[in-house]
Amino acid sequence: MLGRAAISSGVTAHKISRTVTLFCNDTPTSSATSIPGSGSAQQPKPLLLLLPWLGSRPQAVSKYCDIYFRTGFDVLMVESEVSLFLWPRWGLEYGARLLDILESERFSQRPLLVHAFSIGGYTFTQLMIHMAQDRQRYQGLTQRIHGQIYDSLVMGSVERMAVGLGKTIVPRFEGLVRRLSLLYFRTFKQQTLDYFNAAINVFWNSPVTAPALFYFCDNDALCDAEGMEEMIAYWQERGVTVQKLRWKESIHAGHLRAHPQEYLSLLDSFLHSLSIVPLKAKM
Repeated sequence: MLGRAAISSGVTAHKISRTVTLFCNDTPTSSATSIPGSGSAQQPKPLLLLLPWLGSRPQAVSKYCDIYFRTGFDVLMVESEVSLFLWPRWGLEYGARLLDILESERFSQRPLLVHAFSIGGYTFTQLMIHMAQDRQRYQGLTQRIHGQIYDSLVMGSVERMAVGLGKTIVPRFEGLVRRLSLLYFRTFKQQTLDYFNAAINVFWNSPVTAPALFYFCDNDALCDAEGMEEMIAYWQERGVTVQKLRWKESIHAGHLRAHPQEYLSLLDSFLHSLSIVPLKAKM
């Protein structure tokens, strides 16, 4: 996804599949890092699982990658496709393949951080479904996830999902795509809406209980801000440590561009609270 011009100096890209790319931060400390409170001088380098929004541009995604490169992470970028959303069984199969990658020898010892945008949160939920169905098998992977960040998570009714598709697939025909999407979802309710409802339930009761950070706003047509607050409160009742940043006005999947200082300040403090990056690491 990231073109040569968008890849930072000292970073190399390794294509794992058509939609999965590993970006290695080839610095002198690339093999391991010294983590405060870890009980060991050296730990495997942390890995960011980055799940961008649908239709994201390389230049926009590279800004987030650069943040994590400077903080000491390698980045495993996982792209989402409309087909995985329109036919959830394919999304589940995709989730299973991603879990195999994360459990492969190359990554099996790496501490993980998840940063998902918009529909990327839906893609990560497909991994959650498998983890919830076989908690014993994926216990090690779940424990390696030290933190989870959700930016502009799609939250609310099927109508909001249809709005999201209209805005991202063919913006010029947003209304038509929205109406066709609603017709499609209702026609294939058993194959789509029933899966979505099950996925929502898994997300609310996620097997991943690592500290979480949410970015969202009131004027996002794809996110019910009050519904988000309700879910955050539910997670907190379950014992999950949650931080949030809610704006009255912002941009879907564009909060960093609209509110850079607030966004980065909270992200920096959140990352350092997880104790998986060096204390001197700066954004």
